[in-house]
Amino acid sequence: MELPEHVVGLPLEYEYEGRELTVNPCAVETDRGLLLLDVGPPGSVDELETGLAEAGFDLGDVTTVLLTHQDGDHAGALAAVQERTDAAAIASERAAAVISGREPPRGREPGDDRYPPARVDLELDGGATVRTRAGPARVVPTPGHTPGHLSVFLPDARFLVAADALTANEEGLQGPNPGMSEDMDVALESAGRLAELGVERTLCYHGGFVEAGNDRIAEVVRSARP
Repeated sequence: MELPEHVVGLPLEYEYEGRELTVNPCAVETDRGLLLLDVGPPGSVDELETGLAEAGFDLGDVTTVLLTHQDGDHAGALAAVQERTDAAAIASERAAAVISGREPPRGREPGDDRYPPARVDLELDGGATVRTRAGPARVVPTPGHTPGHLSVFLPDARFLVAADALTANEEGLQGPNPGMSEDMDVALESAGRLAELGVERTLCYHGGFVEAGNDRIAEVVRSARP
């Protein structure tokens, strides 16, 4: 992957409903340690640690975790990460309610089995900016996939961590997944705003790294609308 300097890709493989899937969290270096963007599903902390070691880091180097949203493939390993690090966790208010256990994950009822609840130290009600060695990391609200979904944009590198606001496949960068988005109209509005940021490269949680940005994002949004 041609990721920007100071950004580390951490692809994780796991099995879901009999299929082998790959998801793509990443980490960004800061002066205080690593900012980890999503943590993967339950049981993935050892694989996460291995990926960090291959990049020259320890799990203990993670000082902050930013969860893009509450789905188990993004937030399910947070409790395990917190057991082994002093990392602070950040999420949107809507996501934090699920991650912390105050509300059940979508599709579940109270009392159903779920991933282990975990602490969220800072609940965002909008955007934010985190200082990193790759430049400012802008946390951008991108609701639609879920109400509190977040993406992260590194303007100095023109690099977008889309999470599930966009997807990718063998044909390149694609729009949000209609089957997994709670409100597809809102998801397309969010994607349209991403096309205004100056993006040249994109990392999708499902599909990985793509050398594509504003023009392609705008194209997929136009093609998805009636």
